[in-house]
This record gives sequence, structure tokens and C-alpha cells, in this order.
Amino acid sequence: MIEELFSLKAIFKRYPFRITLTLLLVVSESLLDLLFPLVIGWAVNDLVNSEFKGLVMLGVLGITSLFIGSARRFYDTRLYSGIYSETASRVVSSGRKQGLSVSKISARSSLLTELVEFFEHSISGIFLSLIGVVGALAVIATLNFEIFFACLGLLLLMTTMYFLTGGKQYQYHSHYNQILEQRVDFLSGRTNAAVRSHFLNLMRWNVKLSDIETLNFGIIWLGTIALLIATPLLAIDGAKSVPKVGTILALFIYVLDYSEKVVTLPFFIQQLIRLKEISNRMN
Repeated sequence: MIEELFSLKAIFKRYPFRITLTLLLVVSESLLDLLFPLVIGWAVNDLVNSEFKGLVMLGVLGITSLFIGSARRFYDTRLYSGIYSETASRVVSSGRKQGLSVSKISARSSLLTELVEFFEHSISGIFLSLIGVVGALAVIATLNFEIFFACLGLLLLMTTMYFLTGGKQYQYHSHYNQILEQRVDFLSGRTNAAVRSHFLNLMRWNVKLSDIETLNFGIIWLGTIALLIATPLLAIDGAKSVPKVGTILALFIYVLDYSEKVVTLPFFIQQLIRLKEISNRMN
């Protein structure tokens, strides 16, 4: 069946073990990244006491993370190159059986690249962001409960923005891809003015998508700035005793890393919206 071939779920079902292996490497890499601020804080506290155990732990953590990250990237490139070549052939074969024009087959082969590249490049980013957000929240909750609730507020703001604008983004992606599918047929034998009109129409929807994304980014970033300003104030005011320098440093790094990942999550949300439209179109 066609719908079993051309979607994120279908690609995963076709290559479950190979993709699961790279996802396990991504999770391992994400968990190691989550430990860095905590170990840096320990290292600073140890150095204040003229001890070096924390630095040794930081070095071991860095080397382990480097090894796992390099192994994943080495494996990913070979895995997804094979997946794309096999799936692209099925797109062309399916398109021919349906009697689609060369323009649509060509466009869908190009759109398929986005589905495969999502697994290769974006899925790792999503896991890094999600594990980073959940893990950072868990650690921040143990260090300072007031900052934990402030972090939740930023996450709620991001979720609300994309709940309100997700449907509109799907519509804009649909219009954009509809025009893209007609490119080869449209450009054949047309005047320069018609060609220019085609690209202007294509970019019109691209601008609309960019405007929504800019609005979301601006509002979320304002929330991020407020969180970063509040963090050192809450960390000092909420401390029952004089806090250790390393502990405050680790807390601030966790909040900074958390904020960065919350800001990048919208990029993946928009990408998933686009890939949903592509999958529906191809199926």
C-alpha cells in the first residue's frame, strides 16, 4: 500500500532495528550531555577545596561523549544514505504506476529527502532537546523549586504559541508544496514574466511561514530573557545558606541550556508540521 511507504512511521517500520540502534546512541549521547553542567559544578567546588576529582570526572565524561557522538555520526551517514536511495526508487515507481506527471514525481522525490533527512539530522536534535528539557527540569527542581516553576512557565508559553499557530502553518506548507509540485510543468515553455510570477507566488507562502515563525520566536525569546534575568536573583534569594559557587554555576548552566533547547524545540515542531503535510500529500 502506498501509505505504508512514504511517512516517518512507514520509514521506521521498514528499518526498525537499524533506526533503533542510532536512536539508542542518540539517547546515550543526550544523557551524557545532561551531566556536563552538574560535573562542571562539582569540579569547581572541588577546585575551591584544592581537589581534582571533579576535573578527572569531567575529562572522562568528555571523552566518553566524544566517542559515542562520533560513532553515531559515522553510522548515521551510511544508514540514511541507503534508506534514501531505496525509498526514492519506490517513490518514482509508485508515481509512474499512478500516472503522475514528471513534475510531481520529481518534486516528491525532492520532498522525500526531507523525510529521510529528518531521521538523520533532526531526530537526534529532538531527542537531545527533549531529554535536555526533561532532565534539566528534574535537576533544577532539586536545586531550586522557584526556578523550576519559572522554567515550566517558559515551556507553557512555547506550547501555547504553537497550539495557536500550528494549523495556520500546516495550511501555508500545503500551499507552498502545491506550487512546488507544479514547477517542472509550469516552467516548460513559459515566458520570463510567467516564470517570475511562479517564483514570487512560491516565495509569498515562504514569507508567510517566516512571519509566523518570527512572531513565535520573538515572544518565546522574551520569555527566555525574563527567565535568565530571574535565575540568579531567585538562586541567591532562595538559598537557605550561602550557596557554593559551583552549585550556582551549575544551576545557571542548566537554566541556560534549558532555555536554548526550549527555543530550538519550535524549529522541530514546525518541521514536523511540514513533514505531516508532505506525508499526507505523498500518500
